[in-house]
Amino acid sequence: MQKRLGNKVTPREIRNLANLGHSASTSCVLNLAQVYKAHSAEFGYMTKPFFRDPLLNKCIILKHTLRPGEVEIFLNKKRTATKIIMPFDPLDLRIGGQSIFIDQPGFDRFIAQLFEQTQAQDHADVQVLRALDAIPSLDPFLVREHLGRMGVRPATCYLKISASDLQQMIGFANGEIEKLVVTAFGGASATGTLKLAGKILSNEIDAELAPLRDTLKMSPEDFSNGIFSWRGFLYFKWRHDELQEQLHEVLKGLASYKPLSTLNPEVKRYLEAVRPRLMRHIVSAIASLGDILVIYDEAYAALVHGKDPTPFRQFLLNGPKLFFQLGETTGVLSHIASFWRYRMGTKRGVPKLPAEDYADILMDFEEGLMCTYIDG
Repeated sequence: MQKRLGNKVTPREIRNLANLGHSASTSCVLNLAQVYKAHSAEFGYMTKPFFRDPLLNKCIILKHTLRPGEVEIFLNKKRTATKIIMPFDPLDLRIGGQSIFIDQPGFDRFIAQLFEQTQAQDHADVQVLRALDAIPSLDPFLVREHLGRMGVRPATCYLKISASDLQQMIGFANGEIEKLVVTAFGGASATGTLKLAGKILSNEIDAELAPLRDTLKMSPEDFSNGIFSWRGFLYFKWRHDELQEQLHEVLKGLASYKPLSTLNPEVKRYLEAVRPRLMRHIVSAIASLGDILVIYDEAYAALVHGKDPTPFRQFLLNGPKLFFQLGETTGVLSHIASFWRYRMGTKRGVPKLPAEDYADILMDFEEGLMCTYIDG
């Protein structure tokens, strides 16, 4: 018998779930149902699960832009929330499921029912859920890094990061870190510099980094949090260039993609109106990313070239807030780019979507972009 957990998903959510069933995870979606479908027989899937609870290990987690009427259910004002969807059948998402936001009223009851214990707040899976809620994006790299700080390391099938992407990102980050380490440590050898850069990238905040902390005049806690945010910043900066190319394809597609025809006049009107509006919003969101990255570039240049640590210190102190804004916008844009490629891509064999499904997807994109401070 199916447990009663959370709220029943809406018909529109069911259609969106069915679309998700065709795709892997994106920066706004952690699709563990798809991971179960593709990898459940693998040794790593079983021995190093994402969640210990087998039901939760087949869920779908979304970064969801709150709609009018949803904002009020949270004590703390927020624009996005983390939603858990428990499919009735992870192999057929069209059947629907039940959902709940992390920390909405009733969340404690939800986890108590799920784990069948009254004091479930300390359960390891709840700690992972709260960790996911604390980050702005479900990008696999970011999730892996954040959970790694807690000692949680799921099998690689749960968080797919290509070896080439990882190598490129590490190479890019090493270049940025090396210049800063030389500034803090003087004439360090190339080997020593690479070793220190590696420690920053692997989050090993130990005594060897003390000269860098001293240069920046930061407490151990602020330094540790700032370095984590900086690493995330470096990742998002690297993603920025790649993302612009991917979103260029989305903008071209929005201008030319033709779904299957519909007789519904409301859907027709919506599709005619939303395309140019969505294109403007995407361009504005890309520009807002550039504005945030300029703050980092100027602080970095002041330290590396001007030998003035004050702006970079301030950047690290403000890092968590800036990192959240950057990650939120990057996450939404990455989700749009990835989902477009999966469902509306130009490769042969991708069937055209019904107009109603296409409208739902564009509505999801538009709602996601609401969190990026864009005006009409």
